[in-house]
Amino acid sequence: MTRKSFWITLGLLTVLTMSLTACKPETVTVVETVIETVVVEKEGESIVETVVVEKEVEVETEVLVEKQIVIYNSMHGDPDPRAADEEIVKNFMEANPDIEVIHSIVAHEDFKTAIRAYLTASTPPDVLTWFAGNRARFFIDNDQIMDISDVWESEGWNESYPKGFQALSTVDGKQYFLPTSWYWWAVYYRVSIFEELGLEPPTTWEEFLAVNETLKENDYIPIAIGTKYRWTAAAWFDYLNMRINGPEFHINLMLGEESYDDARVAKVFEYWRVLLDNGYFLEDAAAYSWSEALEPMIAGEAAMYLMGDFIRDSLPDEIEADIDFFRFPIIDPSMPIGEDAPTDGYFLAANATNPDTAKLLLAYLGSVEVQTYNAEELGRLPTNSGVDRSLFTETQQKGMELIDGADFVAQFYDRDTTPEMADEGMNAFIAFWDDPDSIDTLLADLEAARQEIFAEE
Repeated sequence: MTRKSFWITLGLLTVLTMSLTACKPETVTVVETVIETVVVEKEGESIVETVVVEKEVEVETEVLVEKQIVIYNSMHGDPDPRAADEEIVKNFMEANPDIEVIHSIVAHEDFKTAIRAYLTASTPPDVLTWFAGNRARFFIDNDQIMDISDVWESEGWNESYPKGFQALSTVDGKQYFLPTSWYWWAVYYRVSIFEELGLEPPTTWEEFLAVNETLKENDYIPIAIGTKYRWTAAAWFDYLNMRINGPEFHINLMLGEESYDDARVAKVFEYWRVLLDNGYFLEDAAAYSWSEALEPMIAGEAAMYLMGDFIRDSLPDEIEADIDFFRFPIIDPSMPIGEDAPTDGYFLAANATNPDTAKLLLAYLGSVEVQTYNAEELGRLPTNSGVDRSLFTETQQKGMELIDGADFVAQFYDRDTTPEMADEGMNAFIAFWDDPDSIDTLLADLEAARQEIFAEE
């Protein structure tokens, strides 16, 4: 965004405190007094007389109405999401003719730069699109996002949204975020390889290790991964930490409220090391990007891959039916189940000028109607369980069931912690991959980084 266009965007915010008046056509019934001539018979003669009569008539008129305003800033700048966003706003205003939505769509990357300026403006937008997790928590902790617990209550979202999404939206018992679209992570696998070896998708860590060993003994690469870009390794940390220590500990670690030199974090690396020491991962993983590491799986040389559902977009049509997925295995059954499911949605600015009207728009955005529309038009997975699941493929329905069974929905390592800490953490994961003996040093370094980074916040 250029400096000029950025300030034009902010300049639009000066209209927020103004009410809008508009004329709308309306048919009304009015009583008109008219003079008519009539012919009457008097004493055998026809006499023309004038009389005054009142008649009801319908007329078209322009009625001046004052409209409530809501300011909505969106990052849905790509062509299809933009068209859907505009249609949703149009439908909302048609259903609420007394409300005018001032709708601004900003390119995705520009929006991420501009949002801090939006929220520190004297008149911020009322409704904004954003990401769940630390990206939202940053603004919540800075008192820049409004408590919308009343909307969750009035719309029945505490009943119609899976508990994982409820937890994702809640801080200190209050709801601040409206999640509306997401995708899941899971362990994807080649069905034909499992069938060949008589393997079943593992549900426990012991079963998972046994599956890996059987695959290795039969000359298959058990787990594909490419760590050329660090985030793929972060997924393993997320899941091992949530399965061993629980999602609450994981999120508190992401927020800087737990220590990296805690024995519980060391335990995560100890479990991870078993997979490395036994040679279950693709060799020389750092030489591959995530998509390059998919090639051995496509070729039938590797059996499993921990990845987001976007993996299916990179699969050739001829093997897509041979790919299925399972939940990351349970390690400690006493722990609540956490899943990674990067999620987008909406929030209200804490200093919104038009909060009551904004809550009406927010309620609409979280409704079955709008989430059904987004599912049909954009293929978006809904957070509202009231959306008809027959709209979705069998694979999508299985993914939704996976999230339905989660106690907490995490985002991903680099979404759940600060950018600075994410950088330090992902560097450490790769260093650990190269030298598993370095756990103690790496954790000490991570703890020093945590204390420095979160002390500055």
